[in-house]
Amino acid sequence: MNQIDQALGVSAQALSLRSQRLELIARNIANADTPNFKAQDLDFRQVLKQNQDDVGLQTTHAMHIAQADEPSSASGVKYRVPFNVAFDGNTVEMNVEQAQYGKSAADYQATLDFLDQRVSGIRRALKGE
Repeated sequence: MNQIDQALGVSAQALSLRSQRLELIARNIANADTPNFKAQDLDFRQVLKQNQDDVGLQTTHAMHIAQADEPSSASGVKYRVPFNVAFDGNTVEMNVEQAQYGKSAADYQATLDFLDQRVSGIRRALKGE
């Protein structure tokens, strides 16, 4: 399984995270009329960075300054800061959510296409083409 993960790179993990983000945005849209509902979003970069296997920058000498980690939640889910809050306390703004959903769907499709190309390349290599 580790070789498959190495062959696919970070794309498989990115696809899963993009799917989670689409679900969050869809939940926001579904609860647009729910009083006191707070819109949420996934910080894609933060979660992907946390889940990376590589260590990143490392200190090689005792006098080097260590890299500071950003304070973050484990899931990467954050509340969206609204432009206008509804009278009932709902923070979902349909135009923002629809735009974010469209962008996120395009990102999902691009990641899926990249992953498909990677898998077809591996398949051709295994066939000896």
